[in-house]
Amino acid sequence: MSRHRIALIPGDGIGGEVIPSAMSVVEEAGKRFDIAFEWTEYPWSCERYVETGSMMPADGLDQLASADAILLGAVGWPGVPDHISLWGLLIPIRRHFQQYINLRPIRLMPGIASPLADRSASDIDMVIVRENSEGEYSSIGGRIFQGTPEEVVVQQSVFTRRGVERTVRYAFDLAATRAGTLTSATKSNGIIHTMPFWDEVVEDVASDYPNVTVRQIHIDALAADFVLRPERHDVVVGSNLFGDILSDLGAAVAGSIGIAPSANLNPERTGPSMFEPVHGSAPDIAGTGVANPLGAIWSAAMMLDHLGHDVAAAAVVSACERALESSECTTPDLGGSASTTEFTHEVISILRDINS
Repeated sequence: MSRHRIALIPGDGIGGEVIPSAMSVVEEAGKRFDIAFEWTEYPWSCERYVETGSMMPADGLDQLASADAILLGAVGWPGVPDHISLWGLLIPIRRHFQQYINLRPIRLMPGIASPLADRSASDIDMVIVRENSEGEYSSIGGRIFQGTPEEVVVQQSVFTRRGVERTVRYAFDLAATRAGTLTSATKSNGIIHTMPFWDEVVEDVASDYPNVTVRQIHIDALAADFVLRPERHDVVVGSNLFGDILSDLGAAVAGSIGIAPSANLNPERTGPSMFEPVHGSAPDIAGTGVANPLGAIWSAAMMLDHLGHDVAAAAVVSACERALESSECTTPDLGGSASTTEFTHEVISILRDINS
């Protein structure tokens, strides 16, 4: 039997509702596929920040280091500025553990209607590879003359050859296992230094992958293409900012940001990787029991795959797809009336039938 230590950070808002759902589904998958889990929960959140002045304790990263993976619910709550909640918890975890790949699958799942007219599952099936440790999301910069007419704000982007190349190469490797096409998001016609550099690295790496077709598309045109021609794209690679924006747009095109999963990967496995839905803490529905747990469950399936249990991961995703086929099991964000618990129970019920 395989055994794994998983760190749970439910976080804020609906994170405390969807993470228990994901945990229960993973436990059921473990029973079906002979996998055991040791869960350790960390109550790090905006509530902790309000009480103590920090999102996590000073030794928080050390506490997480022994985990095989981290499952995160959501970060953010009204009254705590977003830059506090993210830079106090999420971003330090990503950077400390070298989680430099952010992987976000975008698929039109069964039973979900895309807001785009006449689109089927074959039209919307892509993976976005986002650089996750540098780029536009650096902490380099500052403000002077604050609150005066002379105020100046400087925010530096940081692009290193090592950082860009390892992300682009990961995307090429992934494209080679899928449809053999790669779309690179750029803006080299307007951003004079970083984006031409990005394009050069993509071109350099492409020479090692003669069987992968590469398109370099400016981010504004690419955003339009996601809406008008999503079927053109299979693997999409972008910088930290571009990948972030395209991920949310892709999730919306696929029917709901509430279903979108993500993985923050340390490909070399020198530290734990982290898995999280991208829907945020959703304060408006927190505590009502109607949050869609699919994003968290799908993220947990990505965790299973990363831990070496691809069959179990596929079974979890398949169970979610079958649950979505029943209109009685869809949550309000998808036009249904099912609760978080009802959808979760349906997924678990389907999993129990596997190999029984």
